[in-house]
Amino acid sequence: MADKLDTLFEMQSKLNDFVFEKKEINDSKGQRLTMKALFEAGKLETPQGPNSDTNRWLSNYLAALNDESRELKEELLWKWWSKDSLQMQNIRVEIVDQLHFWISLALTAGMDAEKVFDIYCQKNKVNIDRQNNDYSKKNKNEADNLSIQ
Repeated sequence: MADKLDTLFEMQSKLNDFVFEKKEINDSKGQRLTMKALFEAGKLETPQGPNSDTNRWLSNYLAALNDESRELKEELLWKWWSKDSLQMQNIRVEIVDQLHFWISLALTAGMDAEKVFDIYCQKNKVNIDRQNNDYSKKNKNEADNLSIQ
């Protein structure tokens, strides 16, 4: 059986391609947009400007992710005097909706499941080291992130 994270990335890529086709969404050259093209462009180390497909779709997916975060927040209860109850099924669905757009962001940035796992492991180590070194505004810098590949 395939790795679950790999499967999610594959499913999301297919869903995005389905939407691009159904909605007739083209890239900046007038060709039908595909996740493969976005993924390959996202892997490039050459500079990409504000009018690139990569920038456009990172922005689109981030806006969608932010909206899903807003929808999740609306499910949470902030009135401590209320007699309302959490609707956990709605909360779970909103979290999965966030995951759809988060995976789309990762793919657009040229990251597959393996790359996300690799960078996550590296960043996790940085975060643990920061906590072990009493991380605070006083000693915060981003130099430790520079080693992440």
